Amino acid sequence: MVLQMTATKGAMTGERFVESLRDGREVWLNGEKVDVTIHPAFTGTLNELARIYDLQHTDEYRDAMTFVSPESGNPVSVSYLLPRSMDDLLRRRRNSEIWFEESWGQLGRAPDFMASVCVGLHDFRDDLEQNDPRFGINAVNYHRFCMENDLALTHALGDPQIDRSSNVVDDPTLGLRIERETNEGIVVRGAKQLATLAPLSNEVLSYLSASFALRGAREFVLWFALPMNAPGLKILCRQPFGWNVDGHSHPFATKYDEQDAMLFFDDVLIPWERVFLLYDGPLALRGLARINAWAQYSSQIRFQQRMRTFIGVTTLVAEAIGVDGFREIRDRLGELIVLAEVHRLAIRGAEADAFISPGGLLSPAPLRGVGPWVADMSKRMVEILRQVGASGIVMQPSEADLANAELRPYLEKYMRGRGWGVDEKSRLFRLAWDLAADSFGMRQELYEYLHGGDITRNRTNLYLAYDRSRVVERIKEMISRPLA
Repeated sequence: MVLQMTATKGAMTGERFVESLRDGREVWLNGEKVDVTIHPAFTGTLNELARIYDLQHTDEYRDAMTFVSPESGNPVSVSYLLPRSMDDLLRRRRNSEIWFEESWGQLGRAPDFMASVCVGLHDFRDDLEQNDPRFGINAVNYHRFCMENDLALTHALGDPQIDRSSNVVDDPTLGLRIERETNEGIVVRGAKQLATLAPLSNEVLSYLSASFALRGAREFVLWFALPMNAPGLKILCRQPFGWNVDGHSHPFATKYDEQDAMLFFDDVLIPWERVFLLYDGPLALRGLARINAWAQYSSQIRFQQRMRTFIGVTTLVAEAIGVDGFREIRDRLGELIVLAEVHRLAIRGAEADAFISPGGLLSPAPLRGVGPWVADMSKRMVEILRQVGASGIVMQPSEADLANAELRPYLEKYMRGRGWGVDEKSRLFRLAWDLAADSFGMRQELYEYLHGGDITRNRTNLYLAYDRSRVVERIKEMISRPLA
């Protein structure tokens, strides 16, 4: 598990990505150990990630998605670019747009997201060095290692959801904790959730969530990175959504079910070179915003593409059934566009208010207020699509139905659309079903609601941090005396 820098490979290719997952990792699905490179539950997402990785090497996208490493001379992913100017920041935005436009905004844990966390880890290096002189250097080396090999990362933050009326401090056998230190590194035991994309990632980056940063037990405060094939690490997958269905029945689920996993650590050794922070709860809490600054930016760029996907699908659904001229339908379609425009301007605002971080990088302005708003607006997008598509989202013929000669006359007469053949209309509505009704769509919606953290906590923290002192003092002054 040494960070080998002598044989770096540069920007990932699809073939190399697939091969990198044949590393002996222990992945469990439906009670069996599986090979993620050949199991059909992973094939669709694996192929899509490989396809997008290959775009980095095409004439059309090479310049937008890669840059030349100043150390190795290899082309490396812009996802790992350390932004020091506005041009760098906008270059990162364009690379993110390509990743998320190509995946319709459906891959919340696309490699671009966690690469951005790795950028934040590098930015926080000086603070980590205060915790231990080795840790700042480790952060710099780890960023370089991931960049030079274009690794796909996941993260694991949450503790097991057993009894939320207590916490892992009350029963320290439940959470991921430090068992002991050795000359080689730290030995950890416990579990973490919810590691999205874990089965298809090269490494996991674990850093303490804000919920437990200050609850007292030093042994739970640890930041580290680990290969997914580390001895003692088990990866348990949830039930897949796009498996054993034909492509038109679940067009998004078959390609973008990025999988979520529990990680079990059974006395896993974390080498010292992969440790970034130990025992310091206040430092861990302070570092969360710093290391997530570029990941939050990437996440909102992804959500903008998800919004556009909803606009496109909902518009076509309205046209296919002839309701796009109705005043109330246009009102709802207009509402979707309003949401997307406000969100687009929020991203531009983060760029306009960008600042140089303590680590010397150009950071987008915090998007703290946007996260809770997005969680609410995501629900509204689903609601609007359901209202426009109505019962048609529920009942559509399958591909087997469409191919049946006996059924075909009935389908062409009763299940076509206004100017739409029954084939195209049914596939469109099944796409809407994927977004707004089936298990994949509901998982996506739950992801949007939860991945930014507890909304009540986030709003409370925003209330506590928001500077309203000037307007409050002006109001107090105004009401301190009667009107003249």
